[in-house]
Amino acid sequence: MSFNFQLIVDSLPLLLSGALITIEITALAVGIGFFIGLCVGVARLSQVKLLKYMAIIYADTIRGTPLLIQIFLIYFALPMIIGRQIDPFAAAVVACSINSGAYVSEIFRAGIQAIDKGQMEAARSLGLSWWQAMRFVVLPQAFSKILPPLGNEFIAMLKDTSLVSVIGFEELTRRGQLIIAKTYGSFEIWSTVALIYLVMTVSISQLVAFLEKRNSIHDQR
Repeated sequence: MSFNFQLIVDSLPLLLSGALITIEITALAVGIGFFIGLCVGVARLSQVKLLKYMAIIYADTIRGTPLLIQIFLIYFALPMIIGRQIDPFAAAVVACSINSGAYVSEIFRAGIQAIDKGQMEAARSLGLSWWQAMRFVVLPQAFSKILPPLGNEFIAMLKDTSLVSVIGFEELTRRGQLIIAKTYGSFEIWSTVALIYLVMTVSISQLVAFLEKRNSIHDQR
């Protein structure tokens, strides 16, 4: 059995376009998840018990169930409730955003709790409300601490987007499946898909490391 390099060359444009779609889904999911996570993370530390418990239930429920099941619920179960089919791209983004938001909320919670409590107390003593102190004093300091785990979440979500192939959405993994169905070149295509994922994750890791280093230099100043 020979390795078919020509199959890889012929399939590469289709796979790379799928990789761009994968990055698009990941960017949207983590971007939306960032704002969900920020709100939920702050709510978990809120003095309002209703907000706090709602945030805890959301985070624990989403983190405690597989992303694959969440995708199935959004794409197959939700249309039965709303009475209309959901576009696969929209379903993929919504499911991944909700999932990412739960994990990002934990990142924000940990980052906020890592800030010295004296910062909040000092801000409150100056007359700021709890929300004002959180917004203007605590959160800006927490952002520098959450950069590395946010980068890890982006990488994790990049790989997890392969799960949306189960609903027929043609991202990188699904493109690989379709090519294999036509050519039977499993080894060549899956090797190429794995390499593309590796290049993307390593590139993101290097970018996060660069931003972390730049941020640490800025803090030292």
